[in-house]
Amino acid sequence: MDHPLIDLINARIEAAEKDGAFDNLPGAGKPLPTSDDPENEMLNRLVRESGGVPEFISLSRELQRLRQDLREAGDRSRRQEILKEISMMDARLELARKSYAK
Repeated sequence: MDHPLIDLINARIEAAEKDGAFDNLPGAGKPLPTSDDPENEMLNRLVRESGGVPEFISLSRELQRLRQDLREAGDRSRRQEILKEISMMDARLELARKSYAK
């Protein structure tokens, strides 16, 4: 089943072609860049361009922040809470690294 607006979409594309909207585009006539993950390339590009990072990177940064908090914490109960958070973060980080390597 076609999209209900397929005729309108095709008409707009044809009009843009006639108006030269696709002439002299950057990269015209060059091969598309190769990709390790072609199915998700557009999503990956959008994430990269918006400053996104893999989960294990953000978790590493959070772990680094927790370790800094631990160095600065003077209260024993707060230090114990931070140590628990660090332990959980280490486990999450290991899982994220493994899933990213796949």
